Amino acid sequence: MDNDIKTWLYDILQSINEIDSYYDKKPRIFEEYVSDTKTKRAIERDLEIIGEAANRILKKDKDFKLDNVEKIIGTRNRIIHGYDKLSDDLIWSIVINHLPKLKDEVSGLLDE
Repeated sequence: MDNDIKTWLYDILQSINEIDSYYDKKPRIFEEYVSDTKTKRAIERDLEIIGEAANRILKKDKDFKLDNVEKIIGTRNRIIHGYDKLSDDLIWSIVINHLPKLKDEVSGLLDE
């Protein structure tokens, strides 16, 4: 695997691990997420990094297989350019439903 792509995959994994760390000592409760501006902003920043790393991977290798890569990049763009229209529900859904799958996928790619 190309070293740049491997670096960007590690960036994705690191950002997911950071998001996971925000909930090490507390349960993931949507209402608490909504009321915690610092955590919301930190998660948004990590999602931006994930999306940018995915974008760089595709620029380097347009055929690289990463599930939902277009949605990942689209989320990054939405956070950056549509920050005023971000939905807490959408971000929370990504954290709860999609990041665990992405973490498994990226870990598997790095283990190859």
